[in-house]
Amino acid sequence: MNTLNHIEIDRIIEMAWEDRTTFEAIHFQFGLKEQEVINLMRKEMKPSSFKMWRKRVQGRKTKHEKLRTFEKGRFKCSRQKSISNNSIAKR
Repeated sequence: MNTLNHIEIDRIIEMAWEDRTTFEAIHFQFGLKEQEVINLMRKEMKPSSFKMWRKRVQGRKTKHEKLRTFEKGRFKCSRQKSISNNSIAKR
């Protein structure tokens, strides 16, 4: 964890807050186990923000690959095809 730069730390925090990004995905990309992510969040966030995050992710099925209901692929918004270059196409 000491070898992470501030950009990587910001990205890990962002991924940890995302509902559908699993701890396994964070481990694959950055080599941090779930407990290490929790420790990083505790260190980098205000205590109130950390408590809110822990309450939010604790027991959340989408944060653990083995508990997810879908096996392959990713969640995809029904409107995703019509979104390009960060703007929604005219309908």
